[in-house]
Amino acid sequence: MTATNLGVRVRSFKAPAPVIISGLAFLVCFWRPMVTLGQDWLTDPDAGHGLLLFPVALYLAWKSGIVAEPRPQRALGLALLIGAVVLRYLSGLAAELFTMRISLLGAALGLVLYLYGVRQVLRWWLPGLLILLSVPLPAVVLGSLALPLQFRASRWGAALLMWRHVPVRLAGNVIQLPGRSLFVTEACSGLRSLTALIALGVLAGGLWLQSAWSRVLLVLIAIPVAMALNAVRVFLTGFLSYYVDPRLAEGFMHLSEGWVIFVVAFAILGASAFVLAVLERRVRRAET
Repeated sequence: MTATNLGVRVRSFKAPAPVIISGLAFLVCFWRPMVTLGQDWLTDPDAGHGLLLFPVALYLAWKSGIVAEPRPQRALGLALLIGAVVLRYLSGLAAELFTMRISLLGAALGLVLYLYGVRQVLRWWLPGLLILLSVPLPAVVLGSLALPLQFRASRWGAALLMWRHVPVRLAGNVIQLPGRSLFVTEACSGLRSLTALIALGVLAGGLWLQSAWSRVLLVLIAIPVAMALNAVRVFLTGFLSYYVDPRLAEGFMHLSEGWVIFVVAFAILGASAFVLAVLERRVRRAET
């Protein structure tokens, strides 16, 4: 083996060394937010949609690929990466998981900018947004959102029950039926279905729709659909409990109602996406 060939082999062996070192440093720095995020996806019902969103986001990013002519922005990417590391350190001192996970996403964004530039970030806008939506909100935010949703679902459900001549009395998030009380708990607030439907709206809009206005409109449609159908779930629970069997308000039957309602909500969202796609085509024809 000549000295020239040996030098080429040494250089080719050393070429990936910065990448390997950077990857190891990234894992060491952001290992805890990655592990805790995965644990929340597996154990927290409010975060379970991340198990679907994250693999889908990775697949979409892989399918989109890398831009043909990358234009790395070293300064911007390095600045964002340094800021993410500082945020990771401060959030670690405060033991604040949400900020810690945002620092993880910020570091990933910084690496993409450093290696490929803004065009790659724009190319991966949908996978990036899906990954962002897979990060659970802080408990304080969830609590502040869940309570108003509980009260709203209780009011709407009680109104539907009265419409069907079921004697009810509403006290906050408690619907009192003759001989029985239904508690609209935080788990029944509709926040889980709302979060999941918004994420599905973003996914469906990114895949099936072309214009920004139709994508935003689809996400906005998901909000009242989730709230209305959750009220219908509360109504069905009270209706079946009063007219059929009180045991239908708990256990497997109650869980099955939630899944059926979510399937209906997803079907409505899909139909809305179809209608918006048709409107998009008509708008494009009118413009041409």
